[in-house]
Amino acid sequence: MLPYHQKSLGRDWTAPWENLQRCCWNRHISSCMRWPGHYSRAPYPYFSSRHFSLNWRPPCLFESRTQFQYWNWRPDNLSQTSLIHLSSYIMNSEGDEPSSKRRKHQGTIKRHWEDVCNHNKEETKILGDKNDDPMCEGSENKFDFSVMSYNILSQDLLEDNSHLYKHCRRPVLHWSFRFPNILKEIKHFDADVLCLQEVQEDHYGTEIRPSLESLGYHCEYKMRTGRKPDGCAICFKHSKFSLLSVNPVEFYRRDVPLLDRDNVGLVLLLQPKIPSAASPAICVANTHLLYNPRRGDIKLTQLAMLLAEISSVAHQKDGSFCPIVMCGDFNSVPGSPLYSFIKEGKLNYEGLAIGKVSGQEQSSRGQRILSIPIWPPNLGISQNCVYEVQQVPKVEKTDSDLTQTQLDKTEVLVTAEKLSSKLQHHFSLSSVYSHYFPDTGIPEVTTCHSRSAITVDYIFYSAEKEGVAGQPGAEVALVGGLKLLARLSLLTEQDLWTVNGLPNENNSSDHLPLLAKFRLEL
Repeated sequence: MLPYHQKSLGRDWTAPWENLQRCCWNRHISSCMRWPGHYSRAPYPYFSSRHFSLNWRPPCLFESRTQFQYWNWRPDNLSQTSLIHLSSYIMNSEGDEPSSKRRKHQGTIKRHWEDVCNHNKEETKILGDKNDDPMCEGSENKFDFSVMSYNILSQDLLEDNSHLYKHCRRPVLHWSFRFPNILKEIKHFDADVLCLQEVQEDHYGTEIRPSLESLGYHCEYKMRTGRKPDGCAICFKHSKFSLLSVNPVEFYRRDVPLLDRDNVGLVLLLQPKIPSAASPAICVANTHLLYNPRRGDIKLTQLAMLLAEISSVAHQKDGSFCPIVMCGDFNSVPGSPLYSFIKEGKLNYEGLAIGKVSGQEQSSRGQRILSIPIWPPNLGISQNCVYEVQQVPKVEKTDSDLTQTQLDKTEVLVTAEKLSSKLQHHFSLSSVYSHYFPDTGIPEVTTCHSRSAITVDYIFYSAEKEGVAGQPGAEVALVGGLKLLARLSLLTEQDLWTVNGLPNENNSSDHLPLLAKFRLEL
């Protein structure tokens, strides 16, 4: 219940600060000041419009409905006579959208290239001609390539979750309107490698694949298992790479009750086409992990399965690993235990609640603790995220003759090991993005719809980290060789709502495409 000194503003309400403080400070507002998932490793607070909208406004301007920029809204900076604007999003039914998310004027999102070659100096360039990209001075013995990760929003999923898109004009949501926009983005950015999620099977066969092949891409696709209509695709330019192997990963396992979800991954081994020099292969992985915020046990197991496949594919004869790029929608926020595990290569999950793994949920609600171990031994994957199975030798595949590797009938040879709550993986992975704006500390977002605006999409790449090699007990080979040259900037939630959120007239998914440029030193 709101205090009785409330004042209606259409579908929103205002209330004096002292009444609000007594009524609901310990509920919605305080929860938004906590770290993502309440996990101590989170690097920054995550403020979600799902929980509140807090616009500080002088009382004399309330009737004009003038929107102000967010002010320093800490409670100790608000006087007892201050008024708080509460979005009806947390006060009314789901069908009633807050005024802050009503349709705005339509415009164009402004994104720019961030040159990150020189770590002491970051230059930006407003996005213009696709060939006008920032690049670094370098040796001739190099191979430069670009990677895009993009959740393009399956049409079936859009229609099944229409409550997330009530802020959109109906014509904007039609596939016949959306696909030309998506294809236009892909053409404009002209990435050498595309990692696409939520690729609907019928659209892939009739429109997406033919269109991308006409642009010079070779396409590989893995549909989700069960009756799910979408999947993941990796597409690469014929002119830049040749295909060495294709390795799909199904996270559903009939013999493992924990793994009853239909998510998938796809891992490709690509050979750069460099006539004048020998080059290592590049491993590119793409996935879309389970969404359910309360099933962190499944998310971590799916991630371990993907990392095990990457380890198998990227392993070289000398015991090292070729360069790795891992893309996807990981349905986890920055600073969450799952995210930290990817970047740090280790996670002690003892005592960790299942719902805290991804950082999506901010309320514990009596969630159970992760079991030790998380997955059963018959999965055939160790706590180091490598296979403990005698696998069938992989079949080499070419662009013209591809067959799927069969692993499900191999004999599991599990090694005896002490039960441990510590996970580890072999790779030294960095994120292309920093996830917040350094000048303001405001979080970047990669997805934005009626219910939330957060980061869940990532491009991770292999890069050596200082000091790792000399650490005691370092038993795995370091992965290196990739240098991040540039990235396409991300936006804030406020930026996106100035163009009516996502999707809109110019951006036809509820996710933003991520784009990075890398250099492979030869």
